[in-house]
Amino acid sequence: MSYILKTSFLVFFVLVLTSCQEDFLERTPTDAISANDALASVENMQLVLNGIHRGLYSQSQTIFPGGNTARANNHFWVPMGDNLVGYLIHSANANNLGWRDNMQWNDHTIPTSLTNELLWYHRYNIIAHANLLINGIAESSFTETPELNEVLGQAYTYRAYAYLSLVQHYGRGYLIGNPASDPGVPLLFSTESPFTSQPRSTVQEIYDQIELDLDAAITAFGSGTGRTGGGAESKSQLNLNVAHGLKARMALSTGDWATAASEAVAARQGFSLMDESAWLSGFNSNTLSEVIWGSNVIDAETTFFRSYFYLASNTFNGSQIRNNPKIADRRLVDAIPSTDYRGRVFLPNAPNSNTSAANGEGGWANNTNPSYTTEAEFDAAIDSIKAVYGMVSGHNTHPYQHFKLKQTNPGSIDPDDVIYMRSSEMYLIEAEAEAMQGNIGPAQTALQALAGARDSAFDATAFGTQTALMDEIKFQRRLELWGEGFGYTDKIRWDEGVDHAANGGSGASQVLYQDAWQIASPSTNDDWIFKIPQAEIDANPSLSGDDQN
Repeated sequence: MSYILKTSFLVFFVLVLTSCQEDFLERTPTDAISANDALASVENMQLVLNGIHRGLYSQSQTIFPGGNTARANNHFWVPMGDNLVGYLIHSANANNLGWRDNMQWNDHTIPTSLTNELLWYHRYNIIAHANLLINGIAESSFTETPELNEVLGQAYTYRAYAYLSLVQHYGRGYLIGNPASDPGVPLLFSTESPFTSQPRSTVQEIYDQIELDLDAAITAFGSGTGRTGGGAESKSQLNLNVAHGLKARMALSTGDWATAASEAVAARQGFSLMDESAWLSGFNSNTLSEVIWGSNVIDAETTFFRSYFYLASNTFNGSQIRNNPKIADRRLVDAIPSTDYRGRVFLPNAPNSNTSAANGEGGWANNTNPSYTTEAEFDAAIDSIKAVYGMVSGHNTHPYQHFKLKQTNPGSIDPDDVIYMRSSEMYLIEAEAEAMQGNIGPAQTALQALAGARDSAFDATAFGTQTALMDEIKFQRRLELWGEGFGYTDKIRWDEGVDHAANGGSGASQVLYQDAWQIASPSTNDDWIFKIPQAEIDANPSLSGDDQN
């Protein structure tokens, strides 16, 4: 029995705790529900789904026994993708939750690291829950109803989501390797203990299973109820659009360009692009029109100093941010046209107020910005930024800091929603997939629909070749999705390394970034592949030391 999956079955006995009631923290035996009871009705199955929903963003020990308080699951995993590749840049030396270790590649490259263990642990717990529902429904005598199909569709979608995450982190990139022979991750179909998994399946076998699950989800959703209710909470429920969106991501990762394009179009139906005001509002709520899927973080959830916004938002009142404002790559920011309103969330001219800044230029005494000729001007600019964005007195400012991610209540420690999928991403997937097929016109059309809505002067016809189009699509992805965690998988798909020194430099400190200052491309550097948790190798009879990445 594997170490990670050994503890998974315990969660079946606390599923009632995951309902959306304010008493969810009351952990008593009378709140328990057995695996059999969980399958007794569609309503109880929905409780299982509610457990997975909340498990996406809770501190990992809250829902899934055996976790750790230092990770609140997707609050960490989502921005991690941009933290690893130097899109979300640290301006000073702070290491709360190992966020600096992660940035320096001293985390996922170590088999005993908490990040490796908990990402694996979390995704397989999702799979174990999904298996409970999928297998239980298959073995039950329930009459097929739209409500039952909705549960089944979500279960299949969750299993596909978890396997896609696992294979993209613990397996070699599909397009840069040999998927038919490259080792992926173990497949698990068990419902009950013992959760003895198979040995590592190939990358291809994992992707085949993901596609089977998503096709099954799409079929089930087709006969389901659709999302019920409204508001931010309804978008925490997976639906047909989410299944199509995950299939678009999967197909993009494998180079199945035609499928990626068509699935992206299907995924975004009904989710109109945000206008300028909404785009600049902070990306803190599922209520934004183009949010297809996200976690609605309930007020009573105590993520606080474990949250996405604690790690990435410059308005959060926490030491990770106050002492270490997050900045964007100045090469990206400087390339944003003046006619593109997305540039307004970056402040390239902000004073460097942090005397502990990694570049050694913090404080008036070290000021190199010619815009500030007196200390009074320097201090006034700092005060103005703090007033506009709701920062507290302890917050530092720094050139190229961002305010894309802003809390609903800036300057607080309140958690906010975590967005996973937007229609903007689907336009970009369609554009890339069409461009990779050499379909210049359709790629331009998809790109114009998105970039033209952000930049009043944008003209996609200026990019008339596949190379020019792909360069622009990459730029648009980096800008539109900045801070939302897509950098890691994008660079693997594009086989791009990390180079903070090139083209005038990113603005990151070489002293702070150490070996992560320059990282060779994924096809030549196996450090892009996460290490399998050593505890899993030690305890799982289907794995050995030879299976370590």
